[in-house]
Amino acid sequence: MSHAVSRLRAERLARSVKPFVARGSRAPRCPDCRVIFDYCLCAWRPRVPAESAVCLLMHDTEPLKPTNTGWLIADIIDDTSAFGWQRTVVDEQLLALLDQPQWQPYIVFPGEFVEPSRVVTEVRPQSGKRPLFILLDATWTEARKMFRKSPYLDRFPVLSLEPEQISRYRLRRSKRDDHFCTAEVAAMCLELAGDQSAAQALDAYLDVFSTHYLGAKFQLPLDIDDAVHQRLKPFL
Repeated sequence: MSHAVSRLRAERLARSVKPFVARGSRAPRCPDCRVIFDYCLCAWRPRVPAESAVCLLMHDTEPLKPTNTGWLIADIIDDTSAFGWQRTVVDEQLLALLDQPQWQPYIVFPGEFVEPSRVVTEVRPQSGKRPLFILLDATWTEARKMFRKSPYLDRFPVLSLEPEQISRYRLRRSKRDDHFCTAEVAAMCLELAGDQSAAQALDAYLDVFSTHYLGAKFQLPLDIDDAVHQRLKPFL
């Protein structure tokens, strides 16, 4: 498999001075889904078209983490791009992407931390333009720093999500239930943009990924006929 996040991961590994060792990484993992082979997720990758696009700005080691959910977005959304974020250097390909006339970029970030004049809560179709959701793929502390120190994003509206549910993501710890993983945020953006099937597929795919990942971690049996897998089947 080769998509934007897998390519960024390969580039980041090539620059590493020492190997990146993820927790529980002793067992061999499938290179395409990052899960231990006995719990491989590849057969469960959805195939759903989407009008929207996603641009992932990924903090340093995010592409290397097997729990990273930006990878799941790239699995589903064909128009996914991924760039490593650096404070002092901006990828010229990122700037070129943001200037392409077919996109209407939205930087996705909580509105409470942004000047109100920039904040929007809806995705409004514009003639000849498709939504491009810019997601800061990082911990909350890192994402706040990235937002403040990326002046090239200041010209874009800030899409502030107003979710009613709490996060279901179980692979990393957060002190707050209103902190969502990157795939959850992307699914909410897709829904706002009218890409309902893609939003539902990504949401279901995240649950299957979590089930397989935790099954591998704790050596639990997989039941591919359970409700989690059944919810994803219509999108395969």
